[in-house]
Amino acid sequence: MGKKGILFDMDGTLWDSAENVARSWNLAIARAGVARRELTTQDIQGVMGRTMDAIADALFPDLGKKERVELLDFCCQLENEYLREHGGILYDGVEDTFRALRERGYQLSIVSNCQSGYIEAFLDHYRFRDYIEDMECFGNNRRQKGENIRLVAERNRLEDPVYVGDIQADYDASCAAGVRFIHAAYGFGTVDADVPRIGAFPELLRVV
Repeated sequence: MGKKGILFDMDGTLWDSAENVARSWNLAIARAGVARRELTTQDIQGVMGRTMDAIADALFPDLGKKERVELLDFCCQLENEYLREHGGILYDGVEDTFRALRERGYQLSIVSNCQSGYIEAFLDHYRFRDYIEDMECFGNNRRQKGENIRLVAERNRLEDPVYVGDIQADYDASCAAGVRFIHAAYGFGTVDADVPRIGAFPELLRVV
């Protein structure tokens, strides 16, 4: 018999790291000696949820492919270090809700389009590793989010799992993976589908 499982998106679902991501990327850009305007929190929020290669294309379109990839890698490296130390804006009730879901017997996992090390930085800063049993991301295997949701669900033998995310692409990925979806409506985007919605993270306890 399979286990009950909930899989989570990161940005706009568990936290908002955009301000500190922008700070870390501006530090990286300055250290790399690349002359360009500073990235804003809004710049980062505008690309969150995309895969890392798509983010580089959007933010550094003037650079050649090799320079773009090198700058992206440096930004991501510094970002992980910065977020591990400084964190982001954690949404209210995340830890208490994690704890309550685990007590109800749910296995909790994270699936994101982020770079390798980003999820780990989040877990380390907030000391959440005891709550999250599995994770997967684009940076680890270059797979799209729908594939990674399915991968995590299958390797943990989850029975009728649900994915929690905040934007249309998260819903589309859950459909591609064949799992149910809950919209974190307090996050960064809207979802054009008739799905359960939560207006704050602790409402998950009622919806699931």
